[in-house]
Amino acid sequence: MFKRVASILLVLALLIGLMVSPAWAEPEAEKTPTEKSALLETTAEAAVLLDYQSGKVIFSKNPDKKLPMASVTKLMTMLLACEAEAKNQIKLTDMVAASEHAASMGGSQIYLEPGEELTFEEMMISIATGSANDSSVAVAEQIGGSEEAFVKMMNDKAKELGLSNTHFSNPTGLPVENHYTTAADMSVILREALEYPLFRKVSGMYEHDLRDGEFKLWNTNKLLKWYRGCDAGKTGWTNDAKYCLAASAERDNLRLISVVLGCPQPKTHFQETIKLFNYGFARYQAVLLAKKAEKIKTVPLEKGMVENIDVITAEQVSVVVPRGGEKGIEGKVELKNNLVAPVKKGQVVGQYTVIKEGKELNKVDLVVKADVAKASPFQLMGKVMYKVFGMNEKNK
Repeated sequence: MFKRVASILLVLALLIGLMVSPAWAEPEAEKTPTEKSALLETTAEAAVLLDYQSGKVIFSKNPDKKLPMASVTKLMTMLLACEAEAKNQIKLTDMVAASEHAASMGGSQIYLEPGEELTFEEMMISIATGSANDSSVAVAEQIGGSEEAFVKMMNDKAKELGLSNTHFSNPTGLPVENHYTTAADMSVILREALEYPLFRKVSGMYEHDLRDGEFKLWNTNKLLKWYRGCDAGKTGWTNDAKYCLAASAERDNLRLISVVLGCPQPKTHFQETIKLFNYGFARYQAVLLAKKAEKIKTVPLEKGMVENIDVITAEQVSVVVPRGGEKGIEGKVELKNNLVAPVKKGQVVGQYTVIKEGKELNKVDLVVKADVAKASPFQLMGKVMYKVFGMNEKNK
């Protein structure tokens, strides 16, 4: 009798335990990236891994903790410089002179002499590869008019991007008060910088010969050689910030962005970044429906110099899903009716929507490929006459 009662009590206890167990309370698919952190451990004080295309966070640890960032600061410096180049405010061939202040920078540098000039492109390469503090200040002064004005531009850009936990006090990352960011904020800055071809070019260089080969630059981001698919990023180190790295890698159309701040020992920022990338590429995949600038359709154009125009994708059309989750994903193209000239290159004329089981996963603009001017009345009349008489000639 006693054994029977004990058995019943034991079964009841097990049932109660299962009902209250956290592992049964919530399926893994519904957990947030932070709650999933138990699946991946990192020695970084703060870390973020996100999908570049959607901005979705895949993994995070202390993502909003304010920390010093050392030379990872230069991502914002390069972002503003790339913006200026894209707006034709500065050209790659423009000469940039080093002021006495720029030449006095310590730490990583290319040893600019006061008054020494290099092209803007060479300055950018030295910032991206050699983490040159003197070049960073020289470029900041060239674009902003002064280092102080440029720092204001950095903070204004941070506000524009919605980064409430970031503040810059210089363009280099050299130790100074009131200079901090978070892993989450820095991932946004790197994602924005990747929009610029100039940034991708200089950030992806592993080596460069400066001053006609007299000065050799090696990229401080060793993952460009150590990790397949890594093609951009910026390292940083100071005693306070420890070892930091923001990097991007792409495999099979899936681009990931990783940020690690406050790694304790030399090379651990590389090791922890590799760990994050491996986690992301192992667990997720990109489903590609159309590449950036891919022609989707040729559509009629009224009153234009040409009668038809190509419509292309403004961005890559893809979604990131857990591996094996690609079934049921489809694309839907919607275009405006009756396009009328004039039209401008990049003008939005429709959307390409990615859908799974009736749920919208992504939407990308469809744009016209080229400018088309409006035809004059005489040109339009000429087209009509050509069609009429041309058809008559063919029918003879």
